Amino acid sequence: MKQLEKLLKKTAVSRPSKTTSRQIVVFKTQQDYRQCLDILNANGIKPVKAVDSHRLICCHFHRSTDMEKIKQHPRIAYVQRDAKVKAHAIKPAAAAKRGGANKATKKSALVDTAKIPWNVSRVKSPELWNQTMGRGVKVAIIDTGIAKHPDLCIAGGVNTITGGSFQDDNGHGTHVAGIAAATGRQKIFGNAPKVKLFAVKVLDQNGNGFVSDIVEGIDWCLKRGIKVMNMSFGLTGSGNNKALQDAIKRAAKQGAVISASAGNEGTMFSPLIDAPARYPETIAVAATDRANRVADFSSRGNGISVAAPGVDILSTLPGGTYGKMSGTSMAAPHVTGGAALLRALFPRMRPAEIKRRFEASALQIPGGRQAVGAGLLQVAPAAVIPAAVASGSRFPSKTRRLKKAKSASRPVLLIPSGRSKR
Repeated sequence: MKQLEKLLKKTAVSRPSKTTSRQIVVFKTQQDYRQCLDILNANGIKPVKAVDSHRLICCHFHRSTDMEKIKQHPRIAYVQRDAKVKAHAIKPAAAAKRGGANKATKKSALVDTAKIPWNVSRVKSPELWNQTMGRGVKVAIIDTGIAKHPDLCIAGGVNTITGGSFQDDNGHGTHVAGIAAATGRQKIFGNAPKVKLFAVKVLDQNGNGFVSDIVEGIDWCLKRGIKVMNMSFGLTGSGNNKALQDAIKRAAKQGAVISASAGNEGTMFSPLIDAPARYPETIAVAATDRANRVADFSSRGNGISVAAPGVDILSTLPGGTYGKMSGTSMAAPHVTGGAALLRALFPRMRPAEIKRRFEASALQIPGGRQAVGAGLLQVAPAAVIPAAVASGSRFPSKTRRLKKAKSASRPVLLIPSGRSKR
């Protein structure tokens, strides 16, 4: 440890500069991790962050540092650059006037149907609302934060960048949150209107962030029992990051359902979608338009699970306003809201089964597997597919899947026996 101590004292600094780089150091044991923190503190070096559950320390190092020497130390698991990620929205928000909803054309006992956007109807989330609207399920939007809004009910949050406010200073996170969980109190409904919504601010005012902030955000969620997470951002191209992948694996192992946007690179990097969407533990989501065609900007590649609307989607924005945005960022929260509805009905359902249900019940649309995965997300049918399909023992044919998606338009759904609603 003495060699490592000397290296750290010589090369790590508390403040970033043009001559430093931001690195993640992960230790093999908790003891070594703690000892390293003590060494840094004793020498007046304050890490950017430390995440106990991952034995992870993020520090600024002089660019002249020979990181290989640190990597090769027997007590170090790995060292890698703290990579940057970016939000998956491609168009700026277009704010609409604040105000009430359009006059309803039809009423139901549960909701004013005029407040249900076309995209939410398209994925058949409202057809489960006579059973559940997601009440009691904790959902995290890991993004730029969430702003106060009359159509959003925020239960809490965290800012892993500065430790300050989790209020949205970009607009992206608020828009994503509305698609997942807008309450309909003012103008629009999201897919799961009664969930407990949490803002996890890991991206800055420009929609950019670091992996270490995301890892800390995931850890914050798990400690609070938040097991449905939305990640509308990604590492582009062929880049990978072990710290991010390890955090995703840990979350999935603890029962977290993670919806991740596929990316907005179109066919540029085919056949590779962005991380974390390309990790098998997530539900990777492509974007479609109002005609159920894959969006031109939606990334293609292996690993896409399903597609959901992502073109000109109306949702909530800071300042109590509404506006349209496009991107796979807008597609992913449809899956997040849908997963919350299934979790409300089946609290013990594992993430892998939820993913299989979404894939097995998806409506087949043009584009192919590398563009739209199994097809267009259909939330209500996913709740009632046969147990054999949900377990992965068999996969329905094209004809049967289309038939199931069409038959799911009935408003009353029979929940499988032995399952209690939450």
